[in-house]
Amino acid sequence: MSAFHWLNEQFSFFGLPVYWSDFFGNLLALATVWLALRRSLVAWPVQILGSVLLLIASLNVHLGGNAARQIVIIVSASWGWATWKRSREQEGTINVRWASGIERAVMAAAMVAGTVGFGAILKGTDASFYPGAPWWMVLADAWIFIGSILAMYSQARRYVEFWFVWLAVDLVGVPLAIHSELYFSGIVYGIFFVMVLLGIRDWAARSKQEIASPLEPAVLVEGREDAVRAAD
Repeated sequence: MSAFHWLNEQFSFFGLPVYWSDFFGNLLALATVWLALRRSLVAWPVQILGSVLLLIASLNVHLGGNAARQIVIIVSASWGWATWKRSREQEGTINVRWASGIERAVMAAAMVAGTVGFGAILKGTDASFYPGAPWWMVLADAWIFIGSILAMYSQARRYVEFWFVWLAVDLVGVPLAIHSELYFSGIVYGIFFVMVLLGIRDWAARSKQEIASPLEPAVLVEGREDAVRAAD
């Protein structure tokens, strides 16, 4: 028996059957959002580990799109981690900003076209849910997959819009997770919704700031008054 076989087993969570992989993966996903809110580099390795666990959970319930999503997240998080680390080393800061109009249009087009294209692949290969699954389920699976890619990309680029992309993913992810009997994932998606709203507010406020460290006060630019650390 594999040392990690227990991850494929279920336990009762307030009367709901929950996979251990789904449980721990989503706890790490929550930690990832909290760390991203604080603009911490640690968010990336935590996200990678959480995605490995959620990959196992998705395979347990035959969610092909969501499983592929976790693989992409692992790869994208590795890139995002390197991007943030390089920015910190080269510039000494991590800047966040709103995307331009063109950048937003490209992301919106990629979201729609990617969902339709990937949904067609999932439908044609019966890789989502079960053979003959209705289009709405397959497209929802594809929407979450493509949205996650765009969210990871915009997070690595430090766009404030990355929070809005996750919001779009959450709105579909909650009912899909519950329908797939990943009940704990559905609960966590609901918590994500609240955290994403906090993230939008925080990053939007900091969109004209230089952020030296997630543990230090921000330094305002454009001639505004600098925030300073209180003396020890």
